[in-house]
Amino acid sequence: MMWSIFLQATALGQNPELSKSSDYFPIGIQLLFAVGLVTIMIAGSQLLGPKRLTSDKLQNFESGIEQFGNARQPMAIKYFLVAILFVLFDVEVIFFYPYAVNFSELGWDGFWAVLMFVGFFLAGFVYIIRKGALHWED
Repeated sequence: MMWSIFLQATALGQNPELSKSSDYFPIGIQLLFAVGLVTIMIAGSQLLGPKRLTSDKLQNFESGIEQFGNARQPMAIKYFLVAILFVLFDVEVIFFYPYAVNFSELGWDGFWAVLMFVGFFLAGFVYIIRKGALHWED
């Protein structure tokens, strides 16, 4: 696949390893246009929008519920631990996608590599369960 890209670039008379700054000019134009459009829209809404400050608008609003108590209450560390573990294992599962796409081309070497990856994955999961990281009760 990679060789075909080099062959196409060579067939067009270009050096495939060198890129000119003029190749990035359309991307720069698009980026400037996007930033300019966002700037114009934000400035326009600030300049043209109504500015009626009332006591109701100046109050804090949280999901339609009247606020009570202090928002700075400590949370259990278990919540954050489970969230981090979810992200960790979710990202590890993403690594299965390239194997699923190319499993026939990887052969037995690829199979053993994925089997080793799954083994490490399950060893980490067993370690987490034995440490009690997923138990909510204190």
